[in-house]
Amino acid sequence: MLTRKQYELLIFIDQRLRVSGVSPSFDEMKEALDLKSKSGIHRLITGLEERGFIRRLPHRARALEVLKLPENLGATEAVEPSPPLPAPKFSPNVIRGDFKAALPGAAIGGAADAIDLPLYGKIAAGTPIEALRDYSNTVSVPSSLLGNGEHYALTVEGDSMVDAGILDGDVVILRRCDTAENGSIVVALVDDHEATLKRLRRKGASIALEPANQKYEIRIFGPDRVKVQGRLVGLLRRY
Repeated sequence: MLTRKQYELLIFIDQRLRVSGVSPSFDEMKEALDLKSKSGIHRLITGLEERGFIRRLPHRARALEVLKLPENLGATEAVEPSPPLPAPKFSPNVIRGDFKAALPGAAIGGAADAIDLPLYGKIAAGTPIEALRDYSNTVSVPSSLLGNGEHYALTVEGDSMVDAGILDGDVVILRRCDTAENGSIVVALVDDHEATLKRLRRKGASIALEPANQKYEIRIFGPDRVKVQGRLVGLLRRY
């Protein structure tokens, strides 16, 4: 028997795992269930774990596995149907399997229709994206991962966005743009020389660049110091 909140959390975790292969962060769970603190999420997860619905994967940060769902999904004994949970702010489109750079036309994960994108290199402080424009390296990306506009790829270095499902060594796919909605994950150029992958927040006349890892601090700048160079639309991961 599950409580309503346990049921909603279980379904939210299962949906995120099916879409991205990555567990949602505690902040995302708190927001999705409209709770005021993460301590409530800890209690719900413990309850689901004790009842055998989920288990925590050892030696991996915030990694959860759904072991089972209620037999009568949508109408368990203790749960009435409830409205759909809000969609996460970013659900990475993760393509699993090996991929190789500089192999024009090589499809990834068996994709039938692939497009070669320029792979500019690692995103690291001190390197503007424009300075990385080198079309000698490419990566083949399923066309279904892309929409309209110009796209490029970068290799992620570091763990500042792990709670958004973006890991060290991932290749992120970005749509080139100079504006982005509040809350989007973007490549931002700070003071015309430092490029970084962060979540963009506008707070009054200021712009905040938020990491997705509590080890790192939020950085706040004046609006004239930050230029958006691309918005995240998906990522590739080698296993």
